[in-house]
Amino acid sequence: MDEVEVVVAHSERATLRVGAVFLKVDADPARLDVEVEAMSLAPVPTPEVLWRKPVVLATAAVRGTTLGRLGGPSTGSPAAWAAAGAAIRALHDAPLPPRPGRAGRSIAALSAELDAECEALVANGFLPADLVARNREVAEVALRPWTPAFTHGDLQIAHVFVEDDEVVGIIDWSEAGQGDALYDLATFTLGHEKHLDDVLAGYGTDVDRDVIRAWWSVRSLLAVRWLIEHGFDAAAPGCEIDVLRSRM
Repeated sequence: MDEVEVVVAHSERATLRVGAVFLKVDADPARLDVEVEAMSLAPVPTPEVLWRKPVVLATAAVRGTTLGRLGGPSTGSPAAWAAAGAAIRALHDAPLPPRPGRAGRSIAALSAELDAECEALVANGFLPADLVARNREVAEVALRPWTPAFTHGDLQIAHVFVEDDEVVGIIDWSEAGQGDALYDLATFTLGHEKHLDDVLAGYGTDVDRDVIRAWWSVRSLLAVRWLIEHGFDAAAPGCEIDVLRSRM
């Protein structure tokens, strides 16, 4: 019998791997609804859905390897990074899904969430006040009107698989929906700024790099406390706290 591998687990959800099958258990069935719907609509390679129960989704493993992970070394040729950029562009150009996603929060809601999180980070001693203040200033650039696109919403580098410099699978669609395209680009390149040029070469259109940098600050500020409270190391080299320090 294959061993059960815990891929990720916390209080909201857990993902297990058994051989060539991934089982995602989610406390909120609505997130699984979003995931299944998004994978059916996305014009990019996605995992095959094997079956679905109210709080469990089973998908087939995708082939290939990721280009790295946050805080780890990046791999892959410039062509592979460009291929990822092209796949992201294909997603963003697709017809809009029916609902907003994580990258589609309103400017007012995101600003309020960011202000509350910055206050909590300082008040509870997670980060020094000057680091938070500087990144809140940088983050303001992301809080502007945007044209809705079909976004993944959690396009971490570990969620995109490539083989022979082609994208062969994109996983974890529970945050997908209408949103800001630059949020996806920022999430994918978070901690791997040196590959931004390659990704944008594949993406094939001019984008505002200051907005991408601002989203790096937004995503990191919003993630640090959650990560620490759920047992993850946001202070590991190359991870969110390093990203915030790089803005200084």
